[in-house]
Amino acid sequence: MTLRFQPLRRALLAAALAAASMLPVAHGQTSAAGPGTAWPNKPVKIIVNFPPGGAADQLARMIGQPLGDALGQPVVIENRSGAGGNIGGEAVAKALADGYTLLMSSGGMVSINPFLYTRMAFDPVKDIQPVAAVARIQVFLVTKPDLPAKNAQEFISYMKANPGKLSFGSPGNGSSPHLAAEMFKSQTNTFAVHVPYRGGGPALQDLLGGQFDFWFDPGVGLPHVRSGRLKLLAIGSMARSPLFPDVPTLNESGLSGFDADTFFGFYAPAGTPNEIVTRVNREVNRILATPAIRERIAAIGGEASPMTPADFGARANLDSKRFGALIKARGIKAE
Repeated sequence: MTLRFQPLRRALLAAALAAASMLPVAHGQTSAAGPGTAWPNKPVKIIVNFPPGGAADQLARMIGQPLGDALGQPVVIENRSGAGGNIGGEAVAKALADGYTLLMSSGGMVSINPFLYTRMAFDPVKDIQPVAAVARIQVFLVTKPDLPAKNAQEFISYMKANPGKLSFGSPGNGSSPHLAAEMFKSQTNTFAVHVPYRGGGPALQDLLGGQFDFWFDPGVGLPHVRSGRLKLLAIGSMARSPLFPDVPTLNESGLSGFDADTFFGFYAPAGTPNEIVTRVNREVNRILATPAIRERIAAIGGEASPMTPADFGARANLDSKRFGALIKARGIKAE
């Protein structure tokens, strides 16, 4: 009897295997056609590698909600700050490359940190990949309101008359505001004491409290410029800001070629499927095209900057050359 039914059993087994092969690919697996079509089927986490209140955090929260709406899943923001963005960057570099963990960072972690740190726990070029640029962020030369200077030229004269007596803050060693100040010191042949913080939010609070004299604001302090609690002297970009069209750039003020802009955007663990990267890039670029988002980015001194992943990566390479030369010339190291 057993031998009689063996052909039937083999036929049933073959049918079951054929049916199983037609089931959707489970999350985390790939097929010859790419990742499973179910992505995303759970919340997507965005790690911000700077503290709450800074430009990276604000941009992540601006984009996070409409991105979640577009993907049909909640987007959760998690701040992991420290080491110039390396702590959050490492967390993403070591996460599963399944599209459920993204990084919001300034481009500095990729293009600047390798020059600052003799050792990093990950390679930002090899272990993470660009997904979508979000904004070009300008920096603004901002001082305490009682500092006796009305413009950049007067400020430079005041610094030269008081060598080493002024201090400036930044979101951390090697951050774009720090490098902007070093660029400023180099071109003006002046000196001021650097006070690094763990993010733009904490630095801003101490500037408002008078704990240091000036900084290159990445946009988070502009509401206080408008209220008169801080004083804006110049724009650290090649182009004037549409928010303050009457305020000249440092290039116009005699510092030829002064450009300290940086780009913020989303990254993912290396090896994230191309279909997911393309989907996120498409949704972010669509969100950046909406007037409301463009206005919110402009309000913090930025400009919406949609790009392809390849263009975003190419921009990081250019910034690496530009800022790398400055870091080497000034002997800047992470503390």
